[in-house]
Amino acid sequence: MSASLTDPRVLLTWQPLARSMRALMPDVFESLDKAGGVMFPFPVERIQAAHAQWTAEWLVWERAHDAEYKARAAEAQSSPSRLDAIEREKLETYQRRYEEYIRVARALQALTAP
Repeated sequence: MSASLTDPRVLLTWQPLARSMRALMPDVFESLDKAGGVMFPFPVERIQAAHAQWTAEWLVWERAHDAEYKARAAEAQSSPSRLDAIEREKLETYQRRYEEYIRVARALQALTAP
């Protein structure tokens, strides 16, 4: 649970395992749910919060990424070939990170499906 507070991707490993265990031992998990007042070990609200956290972290990264490459482009104004290389690198880095963001965001949303 504590690891999921700092890295929402942790839920992508542990929540499916918890679902499998819940199917194997429904009575035990029902008791745990009642005792805690929420679904054990990851309440739906925790998964939704992880998704919100993942999105907020993406927005912070996106802003920093944009600022970094604007600064690098400003430094390279006198070299068109260097500007092109910086722009390619910016787009490639953004695309890789965006693909990861979408993959994880969709997977976190799927965890809340019944």
